[in-house]
Amino acid sequence: MNDLDQQIHEYLRDLLGIEVDPAPWVHAAGLSAFLAGRYRFFHGTILGHPVLFLADQATDEETPAAIRKHIAQIRPKCDWPVVYVRERVTAYNRKRLIEHRVPFLVPGNQLYLPELGIDLREHFRRPAKPRSQFRPATQAVFLHALLRDGDSPLTVAGLAMLLGYSAMSIGRAFDDIAAADLAVSRTAGRERALVLAAERRELWTRAQPFLKTPVKGRRFVRAREGVDFGLKAGLSALAKYSMLAEPQNPVVAVSRERWRVLRERGEVVEIPMREPDACEVETWTYVPRPYRDGPAVDPLSLALSLRPAADERVEQALEQMLETLPW
Repeated sequence: MNDLDQQIHEYLRDLLGIEVDPAPWVHAAGLSAFLAGRYRFFHGTILGHPVLFLADQATDEETPAAIRKHIAQIRPKCDWPVVYVRERVTAYNRKRLIEHRVPFLVPGNQLYLPELGIDLREHFRRPAKPRSQFRPATQAVFLHALLRDGDSPLTVAGLAMLLGYSAMSIGRAFDDIAAADLAVSRTAGRERALVLAAERRELWTRAQPFLKTPVKGRRFVRAREGVDFGLKAGLSALAKYSMLAEPQNPVVAVSRERWRVLRERGEVVEIPMREPDACEVETWTYVPRPYRDGPAVDPLSLALSLRPAADERVEQALEQMLETLPW
């Protein structure tokens, strides 16, 4: 979190239209080793009032009661308002900070300065109500964020290149995900980035009302020999992720654009019903993507495509698949 001072500057500029350039606080050297190790200290001026920013750089989130005690230890050396700053704070802890009247700033999300009469929350900065369900691009971005390896920044430019959407579509996806309280969208330098708001498994559970099946249509086809459909889907994909047996008819997923090309080139012939040598093709609202370069669609989109499952064996296989994911 070494860029928190820059985030403070950009957030206050965008929110209040003021230029605040946080500078290191020279009196920090006289504080306890614990405080000096957990926090970085900056001072600046907000609307003509000097303030001290207490930037939490620890990985674990502290309790509001403990933060209040830390501020009390700083008070003898500073009579300015002390503003607690952290890149991410849970909704529960934000509520508790307000109950304790602890000034705090979450860049890109909320500013609470009771001594200056300021309480600007995220619902003033985004639509009052999140969308009832995610757009296809939003769902694709969100599922990628849950499944990706590592913790490198999720930026608009990087995701636009990776997922094949325009920067505008990725930006809207960031807005939708943030409005659903599943992540925080912030700006670092010239890059806009998305930061998840909780553990990935928890977010998957919380996001269910916003997610829907990616399958737009299903049809049976005979394909010309050598045609590359792409990724296994449906029960064919679930058989790769679990102990479920392969279905009699293989199932694949393609985007609507890919399906149109296959038909125009005469590479598939649609048939009215299931036959022994037929392939079941799902057309998806977003481009199906493999999981870790495997032969099947990603497991989260797969789970959405197969729910609700009428077959108990399928439901058990889905649960098995989700439990084995490295959340």
